Amino acid sequence: MKVALFATCFNDTMWPETPKAVVRLLRRLGVDVEFPQAQTCCGQIFTNTGYADEAIPGVRRFVDVFAGYDAVVAPSGSCVGSVRHQHASLADRAGDRGLRTAVDELTPRVHELSEFLVDVLGVTDVGAYFPHRVTYHPTCHSLRMLRVGDRPLRLLRAVRGIDLVELPDADQCCGFGGTFAMKNADVSVAMGLDKTGRVRDTGAEYLVAGDNSCLAHIGGLMSRTGDRTRTVHLAEILASTEGAPR
Repeated sequence: MKVALFATCFNDTMWPETPKAVVRLLRRLGVDVEFPQAQTCCGQIFTNTGYADEAIPGVRRFVDVFAGYDAVVAPSGSCVGSVRHQHASLADRAGDRGLRTAVDELTPRVHELSEFLVDVLGVTDVGAYFPHRVTYHPTCHSLRMLRVGDRPLRLLRAVRGIDLVELPDADQCCGFGGTFAMKNADVSVAMGLDKTGRVRDTGAEYLVAGDNSCLAHIGGLMSRTGDRTRTVHLAEILASTEGAPR
């Protein structure tokens, strides 16, 4: 199987250790994963802000870069959600039937990390080791758009040494929402503080999620309120082993 890593521009710019962790994890599982260097943004930032026409070149680039792969894996429910739920409508907006065909052919092969591990590779125990108290936040796009369900939790439960505790009201939004956090800052902060309170109640050392954007929002608020809980992406826990701890 020919597999490509879609790092996402956000991770590539701000949290490069996450896509690196995906590569280490997949190679440990015997997957020959490649990183196509011509990849750019999926276009979500433009689309969500109302600049649909400006997002179309990103869709063209995406299908050109990843068309030759059997699977595309990304450590972001948000960006995979954009590919699955926005690219087809953007292709229609462009009036390009060829682009729409290319999108339709590629989209079923684009997977969020936990989906790829559980559904495509058929594994839940990836040989990870993480001896810490952890709680999991299911991000909105992964929960509501991709419907990843309990896949991340099944992967976490199989991690050796982990103390996984339930996050109260886990399905509630953290308040980030991309540009929502900038356009509606007061509401965003209030929602985020509700979430940090729930995290604090668990006594967790780490808050884990499948989207670094949400972790940045929650982590930023926790740093300002003096909470000691740290944030970590799911990929980095799963890539951690006893011989190579995070």
